[in-house]
Order: sequence, then C-alpha cells, then structure tokens
Amino acid sequence: MFDKKFKFYFSIFLIWLFSVSGVFGILSPEHSEWFLSMTPLNLLLTFVILVINIEALTPKIIIALSIPFFIGFITEALGVNYGLIFGSYAYGENLGFKVFGVPLMICVNWALLTAVTADVAKCFGKNIWVSAFIGGALMTLLDLLIEVSAPRFDFWEFEGGIVPLQNYIGWLVTAFIAHLGYQYFNIKTNKSISWHILISIALFFAVFLFF
Repeated sequence: MFDKKFKFYFSIFLIWLFSVSGVFGILSPEHSEWFLSMTPLNLLLTFVILVINIEALTPKIIIALSIPFFIGFITEALGVNYGLIFGSYAYGENLGFKVFGVPLMICVNWALLTAVTADVAKCFGKNIWVSAFIGGALMTLLDLLIEVSAPRFDFWEFEGGIVPLQNYIGWLVTAFIAHLGYQYFNIKTNKSISWHILISIALFFAVFLFF
C-alpha cells in the first residue's frame, strides 16, 4: 500500500515539477533554449507517468493507446505534406525526431491527451458518443491554447502565420474519432493522474498568453 501511495504522490510531484520548472526555465533568457529542447523528454516522461499508474497493464492498453497514436500520425502527415485536415503548416525542431515531417513525440502527445481527456470527459458523460465528443472538444480547446505559443517555442507554425478555422474543425473531428477508438477499450487509467496532467498542461500554456 505504501508503494502505491508513494508512486501516486511522487507522480503528481513530477507532473508539477516538469510544468513549473518548464515555465521558469523558458521565461529565463539564459536557459530558454535548453528547456524547450527538452520538450520531447518531458512529453515522454509524462506519458510514462500516465502508463505506470494504470492498475493492470494488459495488451489491450497498447492497442487502445496505439489508436490515437497512429490516427495522430496519419492526420499530421497529411497536414504537413499536403495541407489536408488541419491546413498547411510545418514542424520546428523542438519536438524531436521526425518521420515524414511529423515528430514522433507529437503522436505520443495524441495518445497522452486522448487518454487524459477521456478520463475527464467520462466524469460528465458515460455514453461513449457523449464522452468522445466532450473529450474531442477538450483537446480542441487545449489546441486553441497551445497554438498561441507553438511558433514562439518552435513547435510548429502555419503558413502565413495564421491558424485557419480548418485546423480547429480538423482537431475536433479527428480527436472525436480517436476518442471513439480509444474509449471502446474502456481503459482504467488513474483519473486523478489524468486530471493533474491535463490541468498542468493547460496552466503551463495559459501562462504564456501573458508572458
């Protein structure tokens, strides 16, 4: 029991440590570039925190998380290379290794955000169609927040520097489909961990609306 409690509280500590240190690090002129270059590691560690707090790791968890991962990859590749789904944009260098112009960490991010928003969405709607829509809407709202800082952080940038309405429609539809696939498997993740991850990400990017 002690080990489970320790893992839970230590996970929450790490989630907020990553978020708070990231804010101060990026705001620091001397260390900003280094902290931004650590974004892929931060995303990966946050994803690991989510997974290790799942009570029973089973093969269906891999399948469930693979659905938003590969949906994310396919749609992002279509966007980066052909301007489809989200519009015309390109990824920068701070999200790490790319395949067909798509950073693999952005696909991990799709899996991470789908999982945590699914937990939050299920608090407001038990029907899979309702919770999938709520989850997709939460991911779209989060994207709306992130888009403000994405070019500044050299994550990605849209052609002409303007985010088209197509991007948000594409996010809502794609995230909804990803949620339907993921939620079908009814994965029992730790809802408290999911709330902390989602809130920490939202607050992290909200800070940079003002600084």
